[in-house]
Amino acid sequence: MINAWIDEIRWSNEGLVPVISQQADSGRVVMFAWMNRESLLLSVETGYAVYWSRSRQRLWRKGEESGHQQKIIDIQLDCDEDVILLKVEQEGGIACHTGRESCFYRSLVNQQWQTNEPVLKDPKEIYK
Repeated sequence: MINAWIDEIRWSNEGLVPVISQQADSGRVVMFAWMNRESLLLSVETGYAVYWSRSRQRLWRKGEESGHQQKIIDIQLDCDEDVILLKVEQEGGIACHTGRESCFYRSLVNQQWQTNEPVLKDPKEIYK
């Protein structure tokens, strides 16, 4: 079977699997998203991250609007077979729709969320 590997993944009842995107060279987690079978197969086929957007209910090619694509370096499956780790090369250095390097740019400090990362590019300039 050509894609037998995909059946080893423990998909949710909705047919999704959580995906963590990590910058390959630094190890920095830049994003969390979801994939379905089609998006994972497209990601493998193209070498670029394609996700499933739960809010839009459609495939989402990372960078389709912003140009900030994620070139896949490695795809890993966790020991429980229910989470995927993508090691990526984040093109343009921006993964977050807020214009930051990572979607994880806030830390809990004294029971308040504190922004700890600057905006690298104004989202108004990214999304036209």
